[in-house]
Amino acid sequence: MRLPTASPICILMMVAWGPASALVTGQEAAELKSRLTPVGAERAGNADGSIPAWTGGVTSAPGYVSGAPRPDVFAADKPIFSITARNFREHEDKLPEGAKALFAKHAGYRMDVYPSRRSAAAPDWVYENIARNATRALAAPEGIAYGVEGAAGGIPFPIPKDGFEVMWNHLLAFWGPARELTVSTYIVPSGGAVEKASTYKEIADFPYYYPGATADSFGAYYFKTLHLAVAPPARAGEAYLNWQPINIRRGSFAAWRLLPGEHRVRKAPGISYDVPDADAAGFVSLDEYYIFFGGLDRYNFKLLGKKEMYVPYNNNRLYTRPVSEILGHDHANPDDLRYELHRVWVVDGTLIPGAHDVVAHRRLYLDEDTWMAVYSDSWDEAGRLWKFGQATMYLMPDVPATIVGSQFVYDLQLGGYAFGFAINGEPSAYKVTAPHPVTLFTPDSLSARSVR
Repeated sequence: MRLPTASPICILMMVAWGPASALVTGQEAAELKSRLTPVGAERAGNADGSIPAWTGGVTSAPGYVSGAPRPDVFAADKPIFSITARNFREHEDKLPEGAKALFAKHAGYRMDVYPSRRSAAAPDWVYENIARNATRALAAPEGIAYGVEGAAGGIPFPIPKDGFEVMWNHLLAFWGPARELTVSTYIVPSGGAVEKASTYKEIADFPYYYPGATADSFGAYYFKTLHLAVAPPARAGEAYLNWQPINIRRGSFAAWRLLPGEHRVRKAPGISYDVPDADAAGFVSLDEYYIFFGGLDRYNFKLLGKKEMYVPYNNNRLYTRPVSEILGHDHANPDDLRYELHRVWVVDGTLIPGAHDVVAHRRLYLDEDTWMAVYSDSWDEAGRLWKFGQATMYLMPDVPATIVGSQFVYDLQLGGYAFGFAINGEPSAYKVTAPHPVTLFTPDSLSARSVR
């Protein structure tokens, strides 16, 4: 893998479970206004121009109405070429292992590669927070595997020195301060019979990104979400509440579930680790939300460097297509997906001694312009490639932000896949809102729903 030659900081590694990392110097942080973008990506394009320079991204969507599907800003683009089962070996240095496995297994799997558009952007106030975080953020005293301190309102480590810092950037990437949307999960088992497993309304807040939030003010939890089940009919009225801690030694992955038939609220597994997602028929674990989510403490995350890869990007067209068209027999319909050449950070996670997870080894690929993971390769305890996760990367110029969006998770051993966080055809596509009342995200609020 190619490490960025202009940045020796990417070569440095630290002991994964050691004390707080050395802070970035003011001189290093100044590069966020010159060689690097405000989020820490390389501002320049690549040598042959196939990756352009970043010039600010896409920050407006004229005529857009909040809650509607975002427009496809690049609808006029045509594919430059296609990667197929016949020629994928010619491009394998720019492909994740999971994609190569799908090419080898399915003759119809295809990647249409479009011109690269560095469309990602964030609000100026996020950039300002990132500049402050650069010289203030550090590992929690318990260790960086457990938490971070000194940061708010932007990714904490724009100039990362190790794999844990990169992973925290992913967990704390910008989605907006709060959101509302309706999403569904679809299952396509081996054999190709599509099943809609669940639909729920999500209300989520990111206290870490509240207006004016500081490292001392946003609290012990950086993310809170409330899921209200809509379908199937037998589950309508169920609700699930989850809190994600900024330090897992001081705050737990707290979660509660309301089952209407019981008229009570019970403790539930938080969104972390390898607990199976009840809505995904075994295809997805809770830590595979947003490609990876939750605690970092079971793995040693090693930064392998940065490389150029073909990744899903600017897939707004996908969100306007009917699900029946998107979900193919063995894999997603290639006609509906867009891929581009981008630079990604590559992080390898291997289980630490004594830890257990059904995924013994995982590799994450994180987009340099957003810090969000676009791919994951996962191996089982026997060292066999098992799962492949793929984001779609949804451009939201009105926010502005580019997010993981809907995702596919493939089981490469048994066959079949899941399509999660699907907003296609749902009444609310993805509405960024002001923060909700704090009382909404409490067990008492959840309990009150049982008597409605």
